[in-house]
Amino acid sequence: MGRGARARIRAETPERRCIATGQSQPKAGLIRFVVGPDGAIVPDVLGRLPGRGIWVSADRKALETAVRKNLFARAARRPVTVPADLVDLVERLLAKRTLALLSMARKADLAVAGFEKTKAWLETGEAEILVQARDGSDRQRRKLRPPKGAESLVDTLSAAEIGLAFGREHVIHAALRAGGLTTGFVEEAARLSGVRETDGGKAAGKGTEDV
Repeated sequence: MGRGARARIRAETPERRCIATGQSQPKAGLIRFVVGPDGAIVPDVLGRLPGRGIWVSADRKALETAVRKNLFARAARRPVTVPADLVDLVERLLAKRTLALLSMARKADLAVAGFEKTKAWLETGEAEILVQARDGSDRQRRKLRPPKGAESLVDTLSAAEIGLAFGREHVIHAALRAGGLTTGFVEEAARLSGVRETDGGKAAGKGTEDV
């Protein structure tokens, strides 16, 4: 996802301070953590767990800094245990949440998948967001353009992940109509984009653009 997508995070969201950067920003752009009963740091991607929140920007470097410098203990003002795979765990949880919202959008008739259906929504102006697999080839991705520029493109998910949300093996192109689920999906995808390592992945495979 392009950096412009972060502008879609709602301005009215209450702000919190990141323990790694020292900067305040809307809660929707941060990850909340709490200290569990056993003293372990627990990621709370839904923001619902009881306890005092500890906030870190949805950025992989910020999370790695918080772990490396033991900033969670400083913020909690007590000794804590930080899981060795905390950053990867956060990524997995964000991916799960992002895909759950995409799946819900599909079930609510707010999303379609496949080149032809996505193209049709873009041509009629029905598409608010274009979703493209990050491991799709440049040739595949150039076939369609986001409806409102970079801020309306989500490209942090793999073809297999998008396919999972639509009950298919692989999906390169998908589109979403405007709606609450779409807004939530974009916000979660923006957080995932900040935490996920961008290695380019492998090509999704010949012919998958027609899924």
